[in-house]
Amino acid sequence: MQVLCKASMTASDVRCSVCGQGFVVYWERTSPAEQADARAMVQKQIAEHHLLGSGSGAHPTTGFNVPQWDGSPEFSAASLLGGGPERGV
Repeated sequence: MQVLCKASMTASDVRCSVCGQGFVVYWERTSPAEQADARAMVQKQIAEHHLLGSGSGAHPTTGFNVPQWDGSPEFSAASLLGGGPERGV
């Protein structure tokens, strides 16, 4: 399952366990069991951002996919099927 994550200062579906940054997520599928599995994967990935960066620069400033996807985030399956934002991802 693919998830599109976008940092948010107002609303959040998941939060980074290291710094508390919130993220809105756009799901490829909406089954509660699949979302629970994906949520754990997302939380692990956003915590790992801190291994690569530090401070406020640890997380990407634009949208990103979990698992990682080489294309543009707004054209990912998660964005297209989950109703993600068209621009500025």
